[in-house]
Amino acid sequence: QVQVVESGGGSVQAGGSLRLSCAASGRTFSRYTMAWFRQAPGKEREFVVVIRWSDGNTYYGDSVKGRFTFSRDYAKNTVYLEMNSMKPEDTAVYYCAARPEGSYLPRQPEDYNYWGQGTQVTVSS
Repeated sequence: QVQVVESGGGSVQAGGSLRLSCAASGRTFSRYTMAWFRQAPGKEREFVVVIRWSDGNTYYGDSVKGRFTFSRDYAKNTVYLEMNSMKPEDTAVYYCAARPEGSYLPRQPEDYNYWGQGTQVTVSS
C-alpha cells in the first residue's frame, strides 16, 4: 500500500511560481509511475504530467508544456512539480497519483491506484 501526501499549494499572482511536493509513505516510489492531475470547480479532473520513477521518462499535458517541470528526488522519495509563468486558468486542486510501473505512461485518472488528498492552487490576475 502506498500513501501519497501533497504539499506546497497556495496563492500566487499571474506570472508567478509555485512548487508542489508529493511524498510517499508505506513504501518507496521505485517501480511506480507518478502523475499530477488537477481539477477546477465544475470541471473534470485534468491530466497535468506523468513520470516513470525508474527512468525519469516524462510526458506533459499541452496546457502546461514549457511552463511546468516534474522532477524526482530518490533520497527523499519525493516528486516535485515546479510551476512557472502561472496563469489564472491554472487555478485548481492539484492531486498526486501513483500506480505500479508499466510500459506506458497513463494519462487517465482511472489508471491510478493511489491518490493524495489534494492541494489548492489559486492564481490571481
